[in-house]
Amino acid sequence: MSFRHIWAITRKEFHHILRDRSTLFLVLITPTALLLLFAYALTVDIQHVPIAVLDYDRSSLSRTFVQQITAGEDIDLYAQVETIGEIEDLLMKGEVKAALILSPNFSNDLLALKGLPLQVIIDGTEPESGVFAVDHIAWRAEEFVNQAVAGQLQAMGVPLDTLQPIDLRIRTWFNPDLKPRNDLIPGLISMVLGMPALSVALTLAHEREHGTLEQLMATPIGRAELLVGKMVPYIIVGLINVVVIPIIAILWFRIPFNGSFILFFVLSAIFLFSILSLGIIVGVFMPTQAAALALSFLVIFFPGFFLTGIFFPIASMPEIMRLEALGLPGTHYAVITRGIFLPGVGLDVLWPYAIMMTGLGFAFTGVAALFFKKKLG
Repeated sequence: MSFRHIWAITRKEFHHILRDRSTLFLVLITPTALLLLFAYALTVDIQHVPIAVLDYDRSSLSRTFVQQITAGEDIDLYAQVETIGEIEDLLMKGEVKAALILSPNFSNDLLALKGLPLQVIIDGTEPESGVFAVDHIAWRAEEFVNQAVAGQLQAMGVPLDTLQPIDLRIRTWFNPDLKPRNDLIPGLISMVLGMPALSVALTLAHEREHGTLEQLMATPIGRAELLVGKMVPYIIVGLINVVVIPIIAILWFRIPFNGSFILFFVLSAIFLFSILSLGIIVGVFMPTQAAALALSFLVIFFPGFFLTGIFFPIASMPEIMRLEALGLPGTHYAVITRGIFLPGVGLDVLWPYAIMMTGLGFAFTGVAALFFKKKLG
């Protein structure tokens, strides 16, 4: 493999990227734009969920309970209703996402230590808000019961420490506030940085479609040299995003970065090589840009979105899907980005994922070179 040949193709491809504004936009601007779009669209903190309350008990204790449930910005008391029919009407209109029903014996059963008789109805057409309301009500109800039971037991002269055999203390490492964006945004980096793979696939298909590959027929440049030369400019341009995107994540979204940036930069370069190699395969097999675009979404974008563990745990997937996920560079890079950003782990932990990405990159490049022909038809 000749470095001179690779450099000649690299310079040609650099000129193409700088001359073609659409390609430059795709490889330089699109990753950052996608990160901002997905970060705001997928990491919204649920607040101000409207609920209705049907209080059959109408006691001072039940009113205090409702006030405690709706305190803060998580849940808003939209309406206090008198009948189930009103709850149904509000849910049908979408005006509330959940309804809380307190039984007529609410205060009596609570003070008699018989439990907390209540019912929650949620809107199944928007389960995220409904489940959030249920979790919030359950948490506030537990606090309320503990306070009420403590007062009742003290009035009865029962020591509270006799009812506390378990001292459960929960600590959350790496993301103490359990903010979804702290976990999601580092994972999204593995997807948005893969956009140059789409561009390299389109470029290769464009040259085949418009006959510019004919110029290479009389040259001594080898197939592997040609493909590597086409990848190098996109790797270099992609590394600009490797610098810009973490800065946005840290300064704009306040994502903690606890690891080594040099390690992150090096492993990102390996990821770009592996994902661009996958894009090269698409460009090799697809004769037109339209076909390359469609296959790129099927092979690169959608699997990177759903199968890399960004949103769904890989361990919960069927075995065949787990095997497919292992063949995606983004699966291993998502572990790397999360590991460097949050716990700040080093190469002693991440080396298996780096080796997997490197192996996939060479395997994809080898397959592309094997099937690539420097001629038309």
